[in-house]
Amino acid sequence: MEFDDENKKEKNELVEWIKSIAIAILIAILIKTFVFNTTYVVGNSMYPTLHDSDRLIAFKLPLYFTDPKPGDIVILSAPDSENKDYIKRVIAVEGDIVQISDGKIYVNGVQIEENYLTGDEYTHIYSENYWIIPEGEVFVLGDNRAEGASKDSRYFGTVKIEDIKGIAKFRYYPFDSRFGKLN
Repeated sequence: MEFDDENKKEKNELVEWIKSIAIAILIAILIKTFVFNTTYVVGNSMYPTLHDSDRLIAFKLPLYFTDPKPGDIVILSAPDSENKDYIKRVIAVEGDIVQISDGKIYVNGVQIEENYLTGDEYTHIYSENYWIIPEGEVFVLGDNRAEGASKDSRYFGTVKIEDIKGIAKFRYYPFDSRFGKLN
């Protein structure tokens, strides 16, 4: 009788452990799917803001309530490649007019201030230099504006908001002077 009680107690404890682990896995999946995700920077298209191998936290939750704003760093499905993501900065939103002239970016006729760039960066163009941003889309650029350094809206056009997977807000690695909130 005592052996049966001990056996039953062990089975109950095992069942509780399995339930706890299953609940923890479910919560982790829900958080990763709907709240935030981590991402890894590959390449230098966002240099000097982001460097190759930086690790970021990208929040998904804000996208359920509001669209990305100019200046936001977003993770998006690469329009020109399956199973690949890009990290870019939103420059303009629906209804805006973007023009690149003499290496400067103008949104609605006003040159934008890009304090996240170092020096007097020259923004190269591929073929077009004028875009009207359609409803439900944004215009994105990499912070590295050197010729051929970033595949972005200059290359593949505007991006549908539904293709944006998150807004990068925090760099958690490397642990150096760049650690912390992104701007």
